[in-house]
Amino acid sequence: MDYLNLLNENQRAAVEETEGPVMIVAGAGSGKTRVLTYRVAHIMNKGTDAFRILSLTFTNKAAREMRERIFDLMGSEARNLWMGTFHSIFARILRIEHDRIGYPANFTIYDSDDAKSLIKSIVKEMKLDDKLYKASTILNRISSAKNVLVDADEYAGSSENLDFDESTGRPKFSAIFKLYQQRCFRAAAMDFDDLLMKTYELLRNHNDILHKYQHKFQYIMVDEFQDTNEAQYAIVRKLAAVHHNIAVVGDDAQSIYAFRGASIKNILGFQKDFPNTKTFKLEQNYRSTQTIVEAAGSIIKQNKDQIAKTIFTENELGEKIRVIKALTDNEEGRMVASGIFGEKMNSQAFNKDFAVLYRTNAQSRSMEESLRKLNIPYRIYGGLSFYQRKEIKDLIAYFRVTINPSDEEALKRIINFPARGIGKTLLDRVAVFANENNLSWWETILRAKEFGLKGSELLEDFAMMIKSFQIILNQPAYDVAMHIAKQTGLLKSLYEDKTVEGIARYENIEELLNGLKEFSVDESVDDDGVQKYGILTEYMADIALLTDADTDNPEDNDRVKLMTIHASKGLEFKYVYLVGLEENLFPSQMALGSRQELEEERRLFYVAITRAMKKITISFATSRFKFGTISSAEPSRFLSELDSKYLQLEFVSKVTGIGNNAEIQNRFNKSKQATTTLKTVTSKFAQNTTQTKAQSIPVDPNFLGDDTSNLQSGNEVEHQRFGVGKVLKVEGVGDNKKAEIEFESTGRKMIVLKFAKLKIKQE
Repeated sequence: MDYLNLLNENQRAAVEETEGPVMIVAGAGSGKTRVLTYRVAHIMNKGTDAFRILSLTFTNKAAREMRERIFDLMGSEARNLWMGTFHSIFARILRIEHDRIGYPANFTIYDSDDAKSLIKSIVKEMKLDDKLYKASTILNRISSAKNVLVDADEYAGSSENLDFDESTGRPKFSAIFKLYQQRCFRAAAMDFDDLLMKTYELLRNHNDILHKYQHKFQYIMVDEFQDTNEAQYAIVRKLAAVHHNIAVVGDDAQSIYAFRGASIKNILGFQKDFPNTKTFKLEQNYRSTQTIVEAAGSIIKQNKDQIAKTIFTENELGEKIRVIKALTDNEEGRMVASGIFGEKMNSQAFNKDFAVLYRTNAQSRSMEESLRKLNIPYRIYGGLSFYQRKEIKDLIAYFRVTINPSDEEALKRIINFPARGIGKTLLDRVAVFANENNLSWWETILRAKEFGLKGSELLEDFAMMIKSFQIILNQPAYDVAMHIAKQTGLLKSLYEDKTVEGIARYENIEELLNGLKEFSVDESVDDDGVQKYGILTEYMADIALLTDADTDNPEDNDRVKLMTIHASKGLEFKYVYLVGLEENLFPSQMALGSRQELEEERRLFYVAITRAMKKITISFATSRFKFGTISSAEPSRFLSELDSKYLQLEFVSKVTGIGNNAEIQNRFNKSKQATTTLKTVTSKFAQNTTQTKAQSIPVDPNFLGDDTSNLQSGNEVEHQRFGVGKVLKVEGVGDNKKAEIEFESTGRKMIVLKFAKLKIKQE
């Protein structure tokens, strides 16, 4: 067991403590993956069957890397581990136990595009305003409900939830939610949140199934525990209730996904849920310099909600954190690009050693323009992933319909693509007939002639083609995929398009088929010595759960990486440029409604700093383009929270020259504003819902506002902080009344009139 000698004292203790509840608090760069890997290997070495170990992660990539490391230590037995993402493991259980929940084993998993398409159809059928009932907004709220284990019926039974919908102008949300679930079930489909919700319901409603998996999984491990939501934790608690051998690994200081439903309460309250928990703290950072580690510590200590720990490193002292100021966001881009160019020359660094991190995707524009001008290659992460490209989704939709013809969203996508004469009028007839008779589209298509639908012969031809694909489904995945691509005419139509875009689309399909070819070849053999091969249903089960984190390899080529801070979590880079450190940008204006929201922004800042191994440069601009107009900006409060002994202030600009530390520190201190909590608590669900936060207004007792009850669009007003502006529109009633105002100096803002003090300019 030589692997134990490769661990420090705390790491080894965490690996060797295999029995009972264990919490491993793993600071940034502390060797978390190594500890997880060796812990699984250690449990196997003690004689536990791999089939009895459940290890849950948040990305397929993380699970794959861990499995490969365990394979190196333990050999082929590692293949038998139940190791994967929450969604992939729960989907596996649901496919095994599908009959208990009334789904077929080959149910489809809807991605967000499928779900939004379905919601748009429902909103249209209900004749509702699609701007008010925006698909993304509705889906986010449905997702938030499921993340706290609230289904459509429970939601509709809560007067608080219905009152909330009424107050936000969406009284039909509950009806949409219920119809959405019914239509998913009719299509034999689940969205990502259903994989959690249905697993919880399966365990809650069927004691024999719960008993089966409680006794099956003798050891349970959860990676990135700080990112779990209420549903994930509830399922894990149920599964661990018999053996109590549950180990959670995470860092509360890196909990940054509340907008996805993650609850920091899970890691902060774990010891209360499991009173006999043994806690191990991995506090030695192996990634970054002393300066970076200690600077990050000076930031995160400002948070009240955290597990006490002291992160340290024995690495070199390293350079101070450079802080640079620009007059505009465009100048900021030029300064960053020049900095990367110079660092490459001085340090003999590669492009891939650099990352530019920002709070919002919109900030990439000025960075891209400046990097292009200096011929520095770059890549943006978090953009359109391979599996989200139209041509890929088209072919995959054919695969989905072949496997599950009840999948209505996939069916709609390809029934007339390439064109086969099945136009909108015929499809509208199918939709109406299906809804009136509570049939799936596929059932309606199969019986189109019987129902007397005009154009039934076209529908019959389509159905016959899909049935012919189903006959060969158990052949190697590549053979089936190539047959479908050819017979549908999809491959031919792309091949004939000789435009640059057309050639790129054809090459993408070729790449997908290459992947299928590789998947089809299985190195193992069955009991009769016959070589196995992968089939299309298995392939689709895998890719349905892929995310950008799984498909984007940050080491794939020599390019500078541009990404949001959220996308950077789990990654590391030698040189980091953290841009846009301005109030209302970072921290976000949307996160100033409560201390909890502000603390999450501070954790995000901590994550950004700890991505750097050797050097980090922080920048901000004093003005920035917003909605086509220039708005003034103030330095972020987070800059004043960084201990100045770790900073090297280089405030270089064309106009102001180099600033001095005292002058800049005063500027920073001015940016620290008191905030007022404006969040209205309606119910357990409403508290967990991502929603637009009202503007947090600092109070100046010497500024007296006018009565705004009769405020109208067109009025000129003066705000105590934002100056003079013009009212564009007024909406809402009572305490929820808001005004959208275009301010001359700070741009467009939404103001809650109850809290704002506005002077109305007289004409």
